[in-house]
Amino acid sequence: MRVGRSLALSAALVGMLCAGIWLGGHPAKMPSVLRDAFVDSSAGLTAEATELIQDNYFRPVPRGELTDSSLQGMARGLRRRYRDRFSDYLSPRQLERFNEAIAGRFTGIGLAVTEVPRGLRAARVFPRSPAERAGIEVGDVVVSVGGRSIAGQSSEAATAKIKGPEGTDVVVGVLRPGSGKVRRVKLTRAEIELPMVTSKVRTVGGRKLGYVSLAAFSEGAHAFLRRAVEKVERRGARGIVLDLRANGGGLLQEAVLTASIFLPEGEMVVSTESRTQGRAVYRTRGGNLPPRPIVVLIDRNTASAAEILTAALADGAGAEVVGARSFGKGVFQQEIGLSNGGALKLTIGEYFTPSGDNLAGSGIEPDVRARDVPGTARDEAIERALRVLAAPRDQG
Repeated sequence: MRVGRSLALSAALVGMLCAGIWLGGHPAKMPSVLRDAFVDSSAGLTAEATELIQDNYFRPVPRGELTDSSLQGMARGLRRRYRDRFSDYLSPRQLERFNEAIAGRFTGIGLAVTEVPRGLRAARVFPRSPAERAGIEVGDVVVSVGGRSIAGQSSEAATAKIKGPEGTDVVVGVLRPGSGKVRRVKLTRAEIELPMVTSKVRTVGGRKLGYVSLAAFSEGAHAFLRRAVEKVERRGARGIVLDLRANGGGLLQEAVLTASIFLPEGEMVVSTESRTQGRAVYRTRGGNLPPRPIVVLIDRNTASAAEILTAALADGAGAEVVGARSFGKGVFQQEIGLSNGGALKLTIGEYFTPSGDNLAGSGIEPDVRARDVPGTARDEAIERALRVLAAPRDQG
């Protein structure tokens, strides 16, 4: 009987405890022995801190804002501890903006950017955009948004603050390298038409050559690129300069599909290694166009999928690389959805070129160095790439 009463009493206590939690009782208000037994210490501590802030902070703080801050803090900890520039927490709004950019459309001010310690460096200014009309130039650094510094923030988090509904205003602080002065620029956000691919035919040394620029590896990029290559070749081009400057990458699948335009079926494009996903090898799909001479034009803003394609063409098609050393990413991320509608973008592995190199930090060194000189009407880097393409090749 005593045992039976003890079991009944224990069951009643557990039932009361569970009912209390279900009805909204907070772990911080439990006796310590019960709190330790029923609540994971780290989760309980986070919940305890959240309630304490909500109950005691001198201003009202929405619970969702505290959750976002906690998740952002975890992501920042990864970035500092492991020197990981790419892992991040994306709030529901930031995730929506990020997915719009991957799909090749967004509402903003018209910049392609790369992350630098002070903020976001303009890698490309889109034609007829608010940024172009405001006089923002390639190389300028956006250091603040709405009067608040964005130093140390991920590119996704910082650009999400710049983007917003069409017709709304945003004030950014812009630093021009060498000037030492930050100017405040008020811009009206607009729907940005992303020029995925541009192409033309140039004659150099009596040879017709094709020039094709790819802006990003967003959904469907391979189809746009293939049509552009076929277009210049119908016009007589006997070689291609593929311009990947300011191309910050995008979808790995698009890197594989774009490589498949130029390389035979079954050629290795990239391999990846991950603690959770093991090793994977990605190969071309086939349906490639006939071989042709290729020069790839890169700069320090060429990153991720753009570096994967560059290395695959250099290793598999003998493409010469012209320009400046690329960004040097070398790792890849996975977007993992959260119950609040946001996501964690986590670095989950490394990627390797067909020759086995990991590009993290080192990037791709060009065979021929070239750069566009600011302030001139010409693009000296394109001209250098075309001359390299037109030069007679060693047939030995």
